[in-house]
Amino acid sequence: MAVQEARQGGEHIGAHGGGCTCGDCPHGAREGHRRAVAAFLVKRDGFAAGEGLPAAVAHSASASRQWVSDELTQSADTVAERGRAEGGAWLARLWHRTAFAVWGGFVVLLLVQALTAVGAGWTAARTAGLLAALVVAGTLSAASWFHRARGGALAPVIGEDNRLSTSRAVAVSWVLFVAYAVLVLAGRLAAASDHAERDALISGLELARGAGVVTVLAVVCAIAVLVRRVVGLRVLGQRLQKIPADRPRAADLLTDDAGRGTFADIQYVAISAVALVFAAVRLARRPDQLPDLPWGLAVVVLISAATYLAGKYAEGGRPVILSVVRSREAGDLDAPIRTGDDIEIRGAGFVPPGAQTADRLSRMVVRIGPVNVHVPLVPVTGGFSNPTDTLLTVPVPVDVEPGRVEVQVVTAAGVETNACVVDVTD
Repeated sequence: MAVQEARQGGEHIGAHGGGCTCGDCPHGAREGHRRAVAAFLVKRDGFAAGEGLPAAVAHSASASRQWVSDELTQSADTVAERGRAEGGAWLARLWHRTAFAVWGGFVVLLLVQALTAVGAGWTAARTAGLLAALVVAGTLSAASWFHRARGGALAPVIGEDNRLSTSRAVAVSWVLFVAYAVLVLAGRLAAASDHAERDALISGLELARGAGVVTVLAVVCAIAVLVRRVVGLRVLGQRLQKIPADRPRAADLLTDDAGRGTFADIQYVAISAVALVFAAVRLARRPDQLPDLPWGLAVVVLISAATYLAGKYAEGGRPVILSVVRSREAGDLDAPIRTGDDIEIRGAGFVPPGAQTADRLSRMVVRIGPVNVHVPLVPVTGGFSNPTDTLLTVPVPVDVEPGRVEVQVVTAAGVETNACVVDVTD
């Protein structure tokens, strides 16, 4: 449907197309982005089928390839611009949803407390639990309002690459749970009138009672800080390529930057969630002390955290050129590399995770001697045949002097590969 709208009504995308972010406007940011994507897909698939080429460039393979690449690059830039606008508008709307989710959780807790109190009776622990939840919900709502332009309550768990951070999300979950547990004890302590009961509640905060929870809390918070440091240093050292996302998604907690599920993230989230559920049940059963997380389960969480940290150290890598050869089509004679010829650059890591979109691919550059050559986009149905993660094809410009020259690839993340020396003849 979107493709048909782009074919039939592309001329109707006016000043509102992608720039307007008002919620009632039919040409809002989301609609503008959707239409821009549809128009780009129509153009890419049309060029892939050989349609739309001007007669002035149709006679030359290199000229038509460059013209198609330039047209697709301009269209991809429009898609990226409207995608950023849609992402900003989505973040601005998100704080309402986070506030509703927080208060929805409070209502669920209230209903659970009311239903479980039938027959058993209402207790001071139930009141303390509701008051603690009210304080936490109010705090999160206030934080949502102050960070309403950055996703509301989710702002602390959104990383510098505009994705949800798995390590921060796990750490924030444990921080909120421990804060809620302490508030429950504080509420019970405020309502206690007997000295023995107050002493028992204070002793429930002793380290011996909650050593497992405290240890897990310390480790997951340290992991969140350490992972940020590790990723930052690896990016600065060009050992990791990072591409910002248009907006955060829930799937970021379980996937890498390319959207593929990763074992390290999945097991960390799953085991932490199971441990949190167990700790919540322990708190419900014993609201007079910190949840005594068994050491066996605590060690499992620590092993999961160590695995996640090791995965962060192991991911990524610097792009590398393995070889550069002259591109040869069927019927061509074998010959040395000359100016005007196409060369194939073979290697690995040319397309960073998250850089599969056309606007990112169009930023790739091959440095041939002193000349920077932008990698042309070669469309095929459903994607691009050039560039790819392991192979780039670019022409050798006439400005390259004959002789031994160095070839380097600069990826969309700004990372340079190693230099490969080739001989260019007259």
